[in-house]
Amino acid sequence: MDTLLSHAGLKTGKGRNHGTKDQGDAINVPLHSMNEPLCPPLHLETTYTRPPSGDYFNPQDGGNGWIYSRIGNPTRKLLEDCMSQLEINTHGTKVMEGNIMGTTTCAKNDEDWSKDDDDDDDDDDATSGITCAFSSGMAAVAAVLLALPQRLHVLLPNDIYHGVPTQLKTMFVQRNLTYSTIDMTNIDNVQDEIRQFMEKYKDDETAVHDNRPHLLVWMESPSNPQCKVVDIKATCGHVSKYREENDPMKYGITTVVDSTWAPPPITQPLLLGADVVLHSGTKYLGGHSDVLLGIVTVSPFTVQGKALKSSIRAIQTTLGATASPFDCWLTLRGLRTLHLRIERQSKTAMQLASYLASHELVDRVHYPGLGAHPQHHVASRQMQGGCYGGMLSFEMKSEAMAMAVAGAVSTIQRATSLGGTETLIEHRASIEPEDGRVSPKGLLRVSVGLEDFQDLKEDLRQAIHIAQKVMEVNPLQEDK
Repeated sequence: MDTLLSHAGLKTGKGRNHGTKDQGDAINVPLHSMNEPLCPPLHLETTYTRPPSGDYFNPQDGGNGWIYSRIGNPTRKLLEDCMSQLEINTHGTKVMEGNIMGTTTCAKNDEDWSKDDDDDDDDDDATSGITCAFSSGMAAVAAVLLALPQRLHVLLPNDIYHGVPTQLKTMFVQRNLTYSTIDMTNIDNVQDEIRQFMEKYKDDETAVHDNRPHLLVWMESPSNPQCKVVDIKATCGHVSKYREENDPMKYGITTVVDSTWAPPPITQPLLLGADVVLHSGTKYLGGHSDVLLGIVTVSPFTVQGKALKSSIRAIQTTLGATASPFDCWLTLRGLRTLHLRIERQSKTAMQLASYLASHELVDRVHYPGLGAHPQHHVASRQMQGGCYGGMLSFEMKSEAMAMAVAGAVSTIQRATSLGGTETLIEHRASIEPEDGRVSPKGLLRVSVGLEDFQDLKEDLRQAIHIAQKVMEVNPLQEDK
């Protein structure tokens, strides 16, 4: 994983020492000579010349397959191919269909790979072109929803980025989409919802083929902003069980994981059984607060993931919400340091969470790395490398106190978004829509950057101290 990230978008050879077959060829720039650039090329062109034959795809006439940048762009393809590999990289273990979610693994060593280089083309095709880069994270969300049947019910966690339910309410109501929210950290709740969904339509004679009802189980782990952790493997396992036990022509179920807060070095949802994984690439993938981009990767292992591949791609190219070449190039640059950034951010986040948890004026701290976190045992199993992410939140006893703390920081910056090199703090409830507020009023969300821990600790210490003094002067603010 670290080597793949360090060489994102570059040609580094066959890649056998990376742990999987021909990864160098799969995600990198074609090797034309021994003097290749050590920076991925940025293709800003929007259109391409057409050979005399009129066939863009005839290599004999010089056709390279590129037509128009909305349909395909070399820089965007570099990013998409790179993300496809990162989501399914198994550190030396080859995952075969039906053998995911920890049931069976099939590993090959370097000698094994060399024996079947010539007859393994189908495998390479199965893991290519399964990622689509969109112009934003919310465009990626919309693409997933549009790719599914219109008789769609979305099952959401009760703690989630507010933009998702807002999009459902404001943009998808005309498609007869419905949704509900549950505490998805309790797997029994998920099972109950699936049973109720199937019971509702079991006698529906119209529920066949394209008119069949569809359930989308939408996971967000860790969640925004309260850092709840959904057991992805268990949830997808139950969905897989229901698929096997029921008529697929009458019911459809898809699982998607928004893993924005846990990028590939921490969590790989497709290897845990999910059909789709989604990222706001604006955040950790880009990592420098200068990219607007969304990523959707569909599973090459599950039937539903494979079925969605062409639909997601068609939505990307037909509706035109494609990521710009420059944003793709910046994201490739960001990926090359992702493993280092997320490791440092996770370490500092743990230190800050521990400090805040011991502070007498802080009511509650939400961070999956803390032993007191309700889903710490799930996070320890699901989040790799001892990293629990760079996001945390904490609650003060009132909204006024929280706003005072946010107003008193100096090193930490008051801003929305997350995943950059700078530490950000935000009072979430004040920017969420009134009819879709998910954050407690006293909650402050922190995106931990790359600053020194002691500087961040001191900034929070003095901010809480100033806020306390403000509350003493204005005691009536305590209840607000």
